Amino acid sequence: MYGVVTRNEEELDWAEFDRGFYEVKDVTGRAAEPVADAVSMISCFGDNAAADAEPSLVPVSEDGDRATREQPYFDWAYICPTHPEYREGLLEIIEESAALGDVRLDDIGFPREEYCHCERCDRLFADSEFEDRFAWRANVITEFVEEASALVDGKTYLTLYPDPYPGHLYERAGIDVDALAEHVDEFVIPLYDMAYSTTYWLETIAKGFESLLETPFSVELYAVDVDIDNLIHAAEVASAYGDSVLFGYDASNARAALRRMRADEREGVSHGP
Repeated sequence: MYGVVTRNEEELDWAEFDRGFYEVKDVTGRAAEPVADAVSMISCFGDNAAADAEPSLVPVSEDGDRATREQPYFDWAYICPTHPEYREGLLEIIEESAALGDVRLDDIGFPREEYCHCERCDRLFADSEFEDRFAWRANVITEFVEEASALVDGKTYLTLYPDPYPGHLYERAGIDVDALAEHVDEFVIPLYDMAYSTTYWLETIAKGFESLLETPFSVELYAVDVDIDNLIHAAEVASAYGDSVLFGYDASNARAALRRMRADEREGVSHGP
């Protein structure tokens, strides 16, 4: 099964794709109306616009570092997962999107191990039943996903940071995979490369998630300006592990790759190594 991840509504209906993921809210803060018969993608705790408009929303480390694009290891600004008004707004977007179909929760979790130490997080942790801050963070994220998924009558998808090494998701982001699996129908693993000139790393990471997860998962590939033969090879590798393969942000290139793959299948030609 092959799908597309897009910001362009018309591409959702292209016959080459078995399902479409439509960005309703992305990390820039850009918002769009949800579309019927598409999976609504919602960036939960990544939001440049909200962070710029209200700096108090941004998580801080114990040393006072803010989780914004100014940091060398962040590509976008984060929002603290315990902020009640922001969470309420997210849940409203999720509920509105769920009225039209399935929902994918993107950018779930805390920014990194050292976040968050804002006054609210310190107070909530101190008042909680947890002695371990990592366990408290994981509970914060699990409770949010539980609340969000309860609003979705269809399927709930959730994007995982592409690190299957034991304990890394838990320590980095507060992601307890086993706990989240109770509320998620399918995980999505974005394995992005600008070229896919080699794919051994893609296979290694995908195999790691195959070992880690019992819940079904899809692999998402980056399709923008990628050589079609390389994209085909990456899709073949990804399809050996994921239940489906998704192509991100260049539907035309993805469509060309799928057409080539299906033509070659009819002719008995393989693009394997």
